[in-house]
Amino acid sequence: MKSSLRLHLRALAPVLLLTASSAAAQDTRVTTASTSATVTAADYARAERFLGWNAAPLVYRANVRPTWLPDERFWYRNTIPEGHKFILVDPARGTRRPAFDHARLARALSAAADTNYTPYRLPFTTFELSADGRSITFDAAGRRWTCELDAERCTAVTRPGLPTGAGPAAARRDAIPSPDGRLAAFIRDHDLWVVDLETGRETRLTTDGEKDYGYATDNQGWSRSDRPVLLWSPDSRKIATFRLDERGVEEMHLLETREGRPALHSWKYALPGDSVVPMMERVVIHLDGPRVVRLQAEPDHQRASGCCGIKRGDALADVEWSADATRLAYVSTSRDYKHVRLRIADPETGEVRTVLEETGEPFFESSAAGRGNPNWRVLHASNEIIWFSQRDGWGHLYLYDLRNGRLKNRITSGEWNVLEILHVDEDGRWIYFTGVGREPGRDPYLRHLYRVRFDGKRLTLLTPEDADHDVTISPSGRYIIDTWSRVDQPPVTTLRRADGRVITTLETAEIDRLLETGWTPPTPFTVKARDGETDLHGLMFRPTDFDPAKSYPIIVSIYPGPQTGSVGTRSFSAARGDARALAELGFVVVQIDALGTPMRSREFHATYYGDMGDNGLEDQIAGVRQLAERFPWIDLGRVGIYGHSGGGFAAAGAILRYPDFFHVAVATAGNHDNRGYTYYWGEKWQGLLRKHEDGTDSYTNQANHLLAGNLKGRLLLAYGTMDSNVHPNMTLLLVDELIRHNKDFDLIVMPNRGHGFSMEPYMIRRRWDYFVQHLLGAEPPREYELRRPGAPAT
Repeated sequence: MKSSLRLHLRALAPVLLLTASSAAAQDTRVTTASTSATVTAADYARAERFLGWNAAPLVYRANVRPTWLPDERFWYRNTIPEGHKFILVDPARGTRRPAFDHARLARALSAAADTNYTPYRLPFTTFELSADGRSITFDAAGRRWTCELDAERCTAVTRPGLPTGAGPAAARRDAIPSPDGRLAAFIRDHDLWVVDLETGRETRLTTDGEKDYGYATDNQGWSRSDRPVLLWSPDSRKIATFRLDERGVEEMHLLETREGRPALHSWKYALPGDSVVPMMERVVIHLDGPRVVRLQAEPDHQRASGCCGIKRGDALADVEWSADATRLAYVSTSRDYKHVRLRIADPETGEVRTVLEETGEPFFESSAAGRGNPNWRVLHASNEIIWFSQRDGWGHLYLYDLRNGRLKNRITSGEWNVLEILHVDEDGRWIYFTGVGREPGRDPYLRHLYRVRFDGKRLTLLTPEDADHDVTISPSGRYIIDTWSRVDQPPVTTLRRADGRVITTLETAEIDRLLETGWTPPTPFTVKARDGETDLHGLMFRPTDFDPAKSYPIIVSIYPGPQTGSVGTRSFSAARGDARALAELGFVVVQIDALGTPMRSREFHATYYGDMGDNGLEDQIAGVRQLAERFPWIDLGRVGIYGHSGGGFAAAGAILRYPDFFHVAVATAGNHDNRGYTYYWGEKWQGLLRKHEDGTDSYTNQANHLLAGNLKGRLLLAYGTMDSNVHPNMTLLLVDELIRHNKDFDLIVMPNRGHGFSMEPYMIRRRWDYFVQHLLGAEPPREYELRRPGAPAT
């Protein structure tokens, strides 16, 4: 509680400052830039303290991720100043205690492994508790161990068919385990196989897989792996998956940098407008036999009804088994994302019937959360369907009859959104879900947990605190673990009953060590969108030595959507990318969720459908101008912007489309022309590519390289040469046009990097240098080395 109160008091003043009227202040606006000749290594070192790898470890007792036991007890691993502690909770009794004697286990494991382990630095993050509660089993140091908790004895476990002491993960790291834990499915030579994790025995399930026409293939162009995409049946006897037909799909290529000759990497990657694209031929594979049942339906496009892709974790998305594994429900989504069909398949015969269809404009979404899971459930026992739709402009739930597809009743309504169904109590006829925007006077992005009856009655708020709620529900639905926080309020984790009543507080986060670094939270603010009416919400970061008598450059940290926004979660975070750290160098950094981002109305989300080059930039400009009107210490003569991936696309677009407003931009791994990005992305948000008689097409309006001649300010571009998500070709198109227009720009090429290089120490430092040089007019410390803890010095 000490940390929470202390932070609240420190955050109170800036919140009041940002919400107060500043009409008088506008008359005394500071017009002279306050800069120094240099920014020192000491300044960079101070900023470096606020990067995630330094700041996040200073927050303790903040995360409770439960592992549920069969009797509905659960354990979790808690971060404490000494390291980590495992906690066992019994919700029925309301008790919380150490899962085992950490000191005793450390002694036993140290003796057995002939090494030295301390109680709160144990070499594992997860374990299995025996049925009698007298021993635990875990993987550590390349071996599998069983430790008797009373006898203070640990022994390495030998598993047939696997290396001595090896755990199940050693069988195949590219495999998907069955629900009963006995088997794991994997791909070999384009066919699907299973391995028995006890004996190591392998069984081939399909025999006709071939190159570019294999089973359970995980390749969506922008995302691919060797792991299969599938969904096991609850009884572990069947697998729902597909055969992916990529024959005739064109390839994408990358060159891996090596000494001597580079290595060519090629794979199938469909682009908007391609006539031949990957298609999924759905199948159910029965382990008895084995035998393959092909569903009697036309192949599906490689689509899911939500965003983004056909996977949810390791599982095939938009597919659901009945509890007895006798029926399979799935959703087919059209190539343009406008039309969806809910279907029921018989896994024995392959017979398929369409139960429910819906068309959405400009696209259908099965979640208002952007990246959320599809929100539909088939209830076979009662012959009902819970269905999500934005048909009235907001995301809500509806109840349908499974037998005939007719609407029985609406479940939720109003100008707010259902985000995600977390649990359905079929016997009690309750639906538990998260939602946003329902509570008046609160930030519309704060998640809360609700429950409602199937008939739409007795809608109840279960998490009343004015905060963002990260919720987990027990398998039976009897208990709720609720971690609630805000950007300026550290997390508190409570254990609740299904009706929302608090059983006990599990953890209250400690941030004293974080505060000792001088860290301060970002300040929430509200501005109006380009229309002058719609509220937009954002965060502001300022240096810890902020002086209102000085003048500060302002930098926009952007991710434009459409599947998420610049701010992201409203929960507590010690570091939000490098926005907090960058501000420490003498900037005001802001993040604004503009029009076109999710979790608001459908109209809000679809603002720039068909014109992705919009990127909400007019809203960013409107917001920055309003902030400058309120606060004389913001200098509109020095405006920067930066972002990665979609943010890189937006940052480059900002300085090219609005060259008189944005003066400096850093754009990394940008998808600068979505004609060269994965077809699923462009065709959902830009629409199907259509050619025009004048030689242009429906994607011309979003291409950054066609605007290269507009550049006036300073632009830094960067890409990774092995970025298989956003291909380097899009950045190089822009580079080529900048050269053709004789424009000065800067470029960083990151050899053999994939898509995630934006937060590499080198890239962070070069980004900081660029803004220090061109917005502050200062000289950064030469080749300052940012280092992650434990990383060797160069």
